[in-house]
Amino acid sequence: MVKRIKHMAVAVKDVDAALASYQRRLSVGEARRVDWPKGRSREAHFSIGEVEIQLCESMDQDGRFAQHILKYGEGVQHMCLVVDDIEAAIAEATADGATLKPCSACNITGSHAHSEGFVAFLAGQAVPGFELEFMQVYTDEDRPAQYATGV
Repeated sequence: MVKRIKHMAVAVKDVDAALASYQRRLSVGEARRVDWPKGRSREAHFSIGEVEIQLCESMDQDGRFAQHILKYGEGVQHMCLVVDDIEAAIAEATADGATLKPCSACNITGSHAHSEGFVAFLAGQAVPGFELEFMQVYTDEDRPAQYATGV
């Protein structure tokens, strides 16, 4: 079912300060900066090994990352797992008692097209520690035109 970790989204109060800390302490190089109005977040993306780290700051106090910080403090908000077949991953997770939740950016529950692949989000902490996102990464043949360049 799960092939690898695609990314880990880290909720931070200040994306610039957080990135500077990662750069100083972990020798992280340049990051790809993303202002994502649809997701109501400012982000910095970089890789450590094969895993992309996404530092995410909400643009407003009601945003999902701000809400995560209020509840848990700064830290991993969700982990995105690459799967071969998103429908099969959803079926397996829900058969085991997990439930789906709406995507915060799209307000769609279940598998749907997103910037890098078809995604679905599990409600709550489906496993202890953080929320989970499944992603079936696009191939060149199935990438919708509106996501030709990713986020």
